[in-house]
Amino acid sequence: MEKKYQRIRDMREDADLTQAQIAQYLMLSQTGYSKYETGENDIPTAVWQRLADFYGVSVDYLMGRTDVKKPYPR
Repeated sequence: MEKKYQRIRDMREDADLTQAQIAQYLMLSQTGYSKYETGENDIPTAVWQRLADFYGVSVDYLMGRTDVKKPYPR
């Protein structure tokens, strides 16, 4: 599994949330969100941004491009 997909799964599990809960936040089906975590479907930019905002991290962190969690200043 690619690092970016593993990271969104790890973030969800660390927050003790289910796929269904994150899917509801993103206004998706649980199956649709599950396909993001497995890498079966590409994750749209808007979803990366919402997940980063939800977890309080940068998109680059979620995508595995950096190990620095802190989001960029606006």
